[in-house]
Amino acid sequence: MIRMKPALVLASVAAASVIALSADRAVRADGGPIIIGMDMAFSGWFQPIDDSTEKGIELAVDDINAAGGVLGRKLKTERYDMKSQPPLGADGAIDLISRGASVILVPSDFDFGGPGAFVAQSKGVVTFAGASDPKFGVSGIGNMAFSVSTPSRVQGAMDAEWAYDKKGYKTAYVLLDNTINVTKSACAEFTKRWKTIAGDASLLGQDTFLNSDPSIAAQITRLLALPKKPDVVYLCSYVPGGASAIRQLRAAGVNEPILSAEPLDGDYWLGMVPDLSNFYVTSMGAFFGGDPDKAIAGFFERFAKKYGKPADVSYGIRGYSEVEAFARAVTRAKSTEGSKVVAELEKFNNEPLTIGPTTFTPKVHMGGAARPMTFLEVSNGKYHVVDKYAIKVQPDIQY
Repeated sequence: MIRMKPALVLASVAAASVIALSADRAVRADGGPIIIGMDMAFSGWFQPIDDSTEKGIELAVDDINAAGGVLGRKLKTERYDMKSQPPLGADGAIDLISRGASVILVPSDFDFGGPGAFVAQSKGVVTFAGASDPKFGVSGIGNMAFSVSTPSRVQGAMDAEWAYDKKGYKTAYVLLDNTINVTKSACAEFTKRWKTIAGDASLLGQDTFLNSDPSIAAQITRLLALPKKPDVVYLCSYVPGGASAIRQLRAAGVNEPILSAEPLDGDYWLGMVPDLSNFYVTSMGAFFGGDPDKAIAGFFERFAKKYGKPADVSYGIRGYSEVEAFARAVTRAKSTEGSKVVAELEKFNNEPLTIGPTTFTPKVHMGGAARPMTFLEVSNGKYHVVDKYAIKVQPDIQY
């Protein structure tokens, strides 16, 4: 390995910074577009999950350009297909930054979006995601990474409060898909909050599986062997393993209510569990229409009009709000320079984004901790809204 002397390293970094700043000034001077780099899954098994987010991003770009753009410049998207393979996200960030991207948008998951975000952090480029795991932010990636989502630990605690206070459930059972960080953190906080409000004895049991497991027969056997049935099963998982788990639970006669955090949002997977009922999920909004929040309802109406059919998951509003947040910060900073954009983002205090009030601070880069979420129920294979609920007591975490 060739090692450069510290002075040469500093000189190289300084030179790179000057070149980057000069390039930014040049682009602003000639009125060229502001490049939004989409380092996302355009193919592979994660593509259906990213698809709605990608569509929300493009809708935001259209809306902002129709209103005159940002700083007199149009927004333009550039794409890199990370093919549902997290390591390729790092390559994607490098490629998109080389193409002039002023912001990198990555998949809405720490495990999938993290590699690209780490590269952007090292290059001083802002990254946005709809990721919910607290690691996607200051503590896990760095000061250039932001998420418009509600932290998964907040969702877990919120679900426990809602189940106990609004549904009147007194006992619970936790089933964790122990594959990715977002499911782990949601179940961990649900368990902690449930014991706090309902008592240790009210948690009748806990079990784990992996998303790739073809069968959870052993877990179901242990659940059915409990001396007392739980009032609710809290399931932390995502498609396809989460849908498979629900199908197996119902087939085995576990008909108790199943409650899940946002990773199991959407109706694109309901065909895997025909005529599903008594299933509840936390969502960013009623993607099928009729959300009580007018801004959210209006977004999904415009989404359906642009793409010719209703959304099949709420994630599009996250992509839309990522672009919305970036555009406002650039406008206020009067620059696309990363550090200046970050400084403006960290001033957001209940900023009225389409997704809802969003707050960022130098220590908190996941902006939806205090906003209400939409609770949805599936009955006979159809979704409907049952509640809007905001957490009462925030978990003591940094995100």
